[in-house]
Amino acid sequence: MTAVSRSSEHLFTKPNQSTIRLLAGLGVEGDAHLGVTVQHRSRVAVDPTRPNLRQVHLIHAELHEELAAAGFTVAAGELGENVTTRGIDLLGLPTGTLLHLGAEAVVEVTGLRNPCPQINAFRDGLLKAVVGRDAAGNVVRKAGIMGIVRTGGQLRPGDRIRVELPAPPHRALERV
Repeated sequence: MTAVSRSSEHLFTKPNQSTIRLLAGLGVEGDAHLGVTVQHRSRVAVDPTRPNLRQVHLIHAELHEELAAAGFTVAAGELGENVTTRGIDLLGLPTGTLLHLGAEAVVEVTGLRNPCPQINAFRDGLLKAVVGRDAAGNVVRKAGIMGIVRTGGQLRPGDRIRVELPAPPHRALERV
C-alpha cells in the first residue's frame, strides 16, 4: 500500500491518513461510506436497502502515473479511494478475489468502480481519461475496484498486500 485515506463527509476526495481501520461487514471506520447498506448518495436515492458492495475503494498508483502522463495531476486519495496500491493489476482481478491487507484485514473484491460525472468537476476532462473503450468497443473502467470487508484490521502505508484468487472459473469484474 502506498497510501490510506478516509473522509467522514461525502466529499469527492479523501485526505490521506497515517492509518485507517477496516471494520468487518461495514467498511472504513470514520468514512462516509461505512455501512451494511449502500452509502453512496446516488444509490441511496434509488434504494437505500441495497447491500453496500462499495465499502472499500482501491486504486492502483499506476493510474495516477498514467493520468499524469495525460496531463492530469492526481494524488493518492483524490479520486476518493481508501487504499492506494502499487504493483497489483487490480482491474484484472476476478470477482471474489480476497485481498489480505496488512497484518489481518481481508477485503473481498466485488467489482469495478463506475466513475460518475463528478470526476469532471474535480478535473475537467478526467472522466474520459478513466473511462474508455477497448478495440472491441467494450467500456473500460480504470477508476479502481470496490470491495467489502470480510475481516477487519488496521492499515498503514507500506503494509503488504497478498492476493488470493477464488476457485475457477473466474468471473471478470463488472461495475458495482
